[in-house]
Formats: sequence, structure tokens, C-alpha cells
Amino acid sequence: MSIIYLDNNATTKVDPEVIEVMLPYLRDYYGNPSSMHTFGGQLGKAVKTARQQLAALLGADESEIVYTSCGTEGDNAAIRAALLAQPEKRHIITTQVEHPAVLNVCKQLETQGYSVTYLSVNSQGQLDLNELEASLTGNTALVTIMYANNETGTVFPIEQIGLRVKEHGALFHVDAVQAVGKIPLNMKNSTVDMLTLSGHKIHAPKGIGALYVRRGVRFRPLLIGGHQERGRRAGTENVPGIIALGKAAELEMLHLEEATKREKRLRDRLEQTLLATIPDCEVNGDPTQRLPNTTNIGFKYIEGEAILLSLNQYGICASSGSACTSGSLEPSHVLRAMGLPYTTLHGSIRFSLCRYTTDAEIDQVIAVMPNIVERLRALSPFKNDNAGWLQEQSLVISQ
Repeated sequence: MSIIYLDNNATTKVDPEVIEVMLPYLRDYYGNPSSMHTFGGQLGKAVKTARQQLAALLGADESEIVYTSCGTEGDNAAIRAALLAQPEKRHIITTQVEHPAVLNVCKQLETQGYSVTYLSVNSQGQLDLNELEASLTGNTALVTIMYANNETGTVFPIEQIGLRVKEHGALFHVDAVQAVGKIPLNMKNSTVDMLTLSGHKIHAPKGIGALYVRRGVRFRPLLIGGHQERGRRAGTENVPGIIALGKAAELEMLHLEEATKREKRLRDRLEQTLLATIPDCEVNGDPTQRLPNTTNIGFKYIEGEAILLSLNQYGICASSGSACTSGSLEPSHVLRAMGLPYTTLHGSIRFSLCRYTTDAEIDQVIAVMPNIVERLRALSPFKNDNAGWLQEQSLVISQ
């Protein structure tokens, strides 16, 4: 059975061209780039080329790129650097729908005396910029807001947000893990001070990421040790990962316009057909301001995990809009923040495409989904919008 992979917001297939350029740095050129001898030192040129490739994708200067191990490290490093650079300021602004790599850091900082404002979102997952404006004060050190939501694909008006942040003298960090490679970026003309990305979201391997730090922004490193990354991130460089990320960035630039148009066409066909053929389902998130590869659809009265298990029998990989674990009915914090009804929260499925997704794969999902939903609804203990049992269970868990 062939695999139909529609979970690309979770991770992506490593591009064969990326593997090809990375392999020599695993097999032949294994020296330490900080070494004095030529065998290790020669790697510096390859790393510089990769840095230029990534900078080009971001519309940045290569000196503004700091390599990390992943998006989580980038988020942690940016948040803590902003606070260390402004010790007199004790206020942070973020949103209720951020990735745990931001939310859990902010929650920890609250235990250390920082004040955190968690901006709300509307039913489409969008922010109210007036709420942001009212939250900004002279004590605000940092505003950290994602570019695009990983669950719904909703894209935030980052530059409008950044203009307001700059007026109040705060630093602006953006988690762009889901946006890089899907939305054109030009950091030279941006209000963003720091931006996080992760290689495994753009067809590079896991274990490599980067943080853009605008020139002139004071930056205190999260990892202390050697002089690597111009003193901004200690630790021996992951040379094979860096080479891979550079090539992946080059390929994203090459394919960006064509791939996003194609992904959007496939996404729209999948979405519109499912909405037309399956009753009681709806799209979660902003219908227009969203990533071209992402659709999150709520199928009422059934569990998302049951849908995923059924899809898995056909070799179809997607993900639940619910953050449920086995034995738990707690729904996604993103969908809860949007105020969606319990009947939709628990049956939400995210399909996320990439440039490898084919028409035939979309056809297969369209072919099997109606029967899956019909069968599960026939077994469902709640079959109407009252769904009192499900709501009671969610309230028990929240307590």
C-alpha cells in the first residue's frame, strides 16, 4: 500500500537533491569547521554558501542568520535574548494560539515575575489589532507572534503588527516555521527583529533550523560556550544539516511561485469537494488569509482520532485538529481559542500538502472520506448540536 502523505505541516519529505548535497559532508568532509587544519577549515566555504542560500530565501543578509537545532530552540533563544537585552522591561505579548515552543516559555516566565498578555482570536483565528494596541506599554519588552498558524493555516498581518510594536519601542519576534517557503519574505523591508524557521518544514532533515536576527538588534546567546555563529550560538556546527538547509532554501526559492499555486489548487479541490459531499462539516480558520497548502475541516459529531485511524487503513496520513492523546478528550488549544462548538472541536482534521502532492492522491482522499464519516457518525453517541455528553467531558477535563 502506497503512502499518501498529507501531514506536511508536521514534517516534510527530505528532497532528494538535498540528500545528495548533504551526503559528502557525512561521508567524506567530516572535519570540524573550527579546526586550524585545511581538512576541517575547508568546510567554512561550504557553510558560507549555505548561509547565503538561506539568506536569499529570507531577503536577509547572511550575517543575520544564526543556525539552531530546530524551531523550538529558535523560539526559546529569541524570547530570552529579547528579555536579557531589556532587563528593565517585564512585559511580554503573545497570542492564545501560539506553538507550545512559545506558549510554554511564556508560562514559565510568568513564574519568574514577568507579565504576559495572551491576545485572543476570533472565530476565524484572526487577531484584533485594537487589542494588541491596547496591550502595548512602555514596559513591553517583546511581542512574539507566529506568522501562520500550524493547525489552521491562518496568516496574521505581521507587518501591520510590527508597525504598532515599533511605535512602542518593543522587540518583535515572529515564529515563521510554517510560513517560510510558503509565503514570500523580504526581511530587508520588514518590521520583524527576529524570525524563527525550521529545516524539516521545507524538505531539509530534522535537527537543523535558523534564527534571523536583524543587524543592530542586541542578542544574548541561549547557549554559552565557543565562538561559533559569531558568538550568538555556541556548539560545533551541524555542517551536513547546514548544507542541507541551504540547498532546501535554494529549492524553495526556485519552486515557490509554482508550488504555492499548485498546492492551493489541490487544497481547494479537496476542501470544496468534501464540503459538497459530506454534510455537517466546515472549514476552520480564515478562508482567505491562510497558507496555500493547509485546510482544517471540522466534521461534526465524531472524533478526529477515529477519522485518522480510518484514513490510516488506506495509507493516508493527516493530523487531528485536536491535541488529544490516548484516553483524553481535551481539544486543541487553537480551536478552543477560536470558540468553536464542541461538536466541531473534536472532529477536526488538518490536511497539509506540499509540492510532491498529486492529483491522484487528492482523488483517493475524496473517494474514501464520505464513507469514513458516514460510518463513524452511525456509531457516534452524539449526533446533534446539543452533544451534551461531549461538552460535559470537556468541562471535566478543563477542571
